[in-house]
Amino acid sequence: MTARLDTDVLVVGWGKAGKTLARTLGSAGRRVVLVERDDTMVGGTCINVACVPTKALVHQAEGRREDDDADAYLARAIASRDGLVERLRAANHGMLATVDAVTLVRGEAAFTGERTVRVTGGEERLEIVADHVVVGTGTMPRRPGIPGDDGPRVHDSTSIQHLDAVPERLAIVGAGTVALEFASMFARFGSAVTVVARGAGILPREDDDVRASMVDALTDAGVRILVHADPERIDDDGAEATVVTSAGTVAADAVLLATGRTPATAALDLAAAGIDEDERGYIVVDELLRTSADGVWAVGDVNGGQQLTPVSLDDHRIVLAQLTGGAPRDRDDRIAVPTTVFTTPPLGRVGVTEREAREQGRSVVVGAKPVASIAAMPRPRAVGETHGIIKLVVDAETDLVLGAALHTIDAQEVINLVALAMRAGVTATQLREGIWTHPSSTEALNEVLADLR
Repeated sequence: MTARLDTDVLVVGWGKAGKTLARTLGSAGRRVVLVERDDTMVGGTCINVACVPTKALVHQAEGRREDDDADAYLARAIASRDGLVERLRAANHGMLATVDAVTLVRGEAAFTGERTVRVTGGEERLEIVADHVVVGTGTMPRRPGIPGDDGPRVHDSTSIQHLDAVPERLAIVGAGTVALEFASMFARFGSAVTVVARGAGILPREDDDVRASMVDALTDAGVRILVHADPERIDDDGAEATVVTSAGTVAADAVLLATGRTPATAALDLAAAGIDEDERGYIVVDELLRTSADGVWAVGDVNGGQQLTPVSLDDHRIVLAQLTGGAPRDRDDRIAVPTTVFTTPPLGRVGVTEREAREQGRSVVVGAKPVASIAAMPRPRAVGETHGIIKLVVDAETDLVLGAALHTIDAQEVINLVALAMRAGVTATQLREGIWTHPSSTEALNEVLADLR
């Protein structure tokens, strides 16, 4: 027998956008049902397997000393990570469980018709009919589809966070953000890390000088980077895994596949609701995040946009405005969205690169200096981490910042200041003449922007 539940708003998936919508609307008295299929994903990908736990592990790895027992140290780091996740998961559950107008449902959701979902949990069935539906089921790690990519020593970005021991040799297939964060992390945990890059190098979007800065930092940490290495298969002889590539083989005790993510939509039966997907399985949305089905929105990673928690938070604002009659906003309102690669040191990025600006025909001047040579920025020397480069691209005619790459300690914070300056129309001259805390990484702006060329 299937029970029925009618509601104003149905949210499928407990991610950043969905949970924030549920709490905001529920607190205003709107009837909301939130469906989540996995108790270990309460609160969303970010707090459970991505942003927060991985950065906690990065922090732990940075604190390891050479004489620390590698396996014991990793075990303590994972225990600390798990404790943090449990606390965050409980807090996320509490923030919705205490809102009377929000009903939490555990089970697998599948559309059966227009704004109608059947939720299955064991032997129980619940049909939910809603006036409005918000899909926010996120993404999952994607396998490359090569022979052996499901072997016993092969991990994705989730499973590798719970290794029993530090692998003596770790091969990472991929050369993007996730690959480099884990490469930097496990090198500090004690692994000999090899990054297997399909193309000519890591971070293909970045300018050559920024990429070289990252390569130097990784290499000094003991990371080897194999380029032009198209993975063909992964063999396992019972003693070790071997990644066979077009550029040679890499023997390893563990392999991490950091080859992108895929939308978690397979179980939803989107076609039953008239919801279109693109060729990769992401839900197609317009600038207001509306799907092809009337009254249905898709938020967060599942809509194929930037896979960033703050973007998911902004998705909630776009949908909330439509559901409450608030000031309208859409995806085109997003300007200067900053990102960070949490290697050691991190790489903060916003706007265009120098190459992109010149390809666009912009007249630009550029300020770029290695962190180790920036006299006005003593903080890196004070904490003993002087790898990196500070680079800003400035419009030669308007003096406005067009983009920045900050490969330095504190980059995840300073990049937000630069992004705000770009959104607010603050000029490079104003940033150069700013009075900043001393000693801080922000002080680099005083020196780097004084030497634009």
